[in-house]
Amino acid sequence: MKITEIVSELISAKVIELGYSVYEVEYQKQPEGHVLTIYIDSEKGITLEDCEKTSRAIEPLLDEADPISSAYYLSVSSIGIDRPLKIDADFQRNIGKEIDVKLYSPQDGKKMYSGKLESFDKDSFSLLIVEGKKEKQVTIGRKDAAHISPHIDFNKLGV
Repeated sequence: MKITEIVSELISAKVIELGYSVYEVEYQKQPEGHVLTIYIDSEKGITLEDCEKTSRAIEPLLDEADPISSAYYLSVSSIGIDRPLKIDADFQRNIGKEIDVKLYSPQDGKKMYSGKLESFDKDSFSLLIVEGKKEKQVTIGRKDAAHISPHIDFNKLGV
């Protein structure tokens, strides 16, 4: 079993008890050393305080089980509003929401699309695109997309 799977099993119950979910666990070598990053999420979003609370709650579990033999930094983070869509859970979370897509190669003469995510499966996803007063559905192969992310309208955020 991989370190990320072991850690996820160790901490999931505690994170759920705190009112969050474990979205992803990453273990990577960084210039400053190994970093174990726990991404958490909730319906209300995640604050810095939520990350601190979770870190304090899971650190003793990790220390006791000691699933990682070398020294590492523990980081607890939200998934972020701009997290790229990579896995099915990312797509599911964004159904009905506006997303931005950059393609490796043009499709219908365009390399970039913005539209509402209508549906997805293991191979493709469909967007509802508004062009002028017309709506059309565009289906894009997942392997054809270089980058897929939630559309962020900074005007609506008040930035």
